[in-house]
Amino acid sequence: MESSPAVKPGTPISLQDLRSSELFKHGASIRVTGSLQSYSVETARAVIADGASSLVVNTRHLSGITFRVGCLYQFIGELLLCPNADTNLLARVGRNVDGMDLHLYHQSLLVLRQFEVERAGPT
Repeated sequence: MESSPAVKPGTPISLQDLRSSELFKHGASIRVTGSLQSYSVETARAVIADGASSLVVNTRHLSGITFRVGCLYQFIGELLLCPNADTNLLARVGRNVDGMDLHLYHQSLLVLRQFEVERAGPT
């Protein structure tokens, strides 16, 4: 029996920090949260934003989600960096997270990063 490659967990990152992060590379497994700016049923493309940062999300593998502009969504998937095309996330998980306090969520991401740095110790 041949084993399939393990699915990597989506590393949480804010949309504002994504492009300057070491996670900004083709195939990186990430978790992002943002307000839905637009959604096309025909192309299965959603655009989420957080502040001035946005990301195109390919939702073709998702089912059972009702997309509503202005609502808050969280996606886990792989980052696709393609020349001459939008950077986008190929989502494998998506959920509506209306009611999440984004300011508190961003603070928790900062605390998580600090913990990871402290745990790694001197290199």
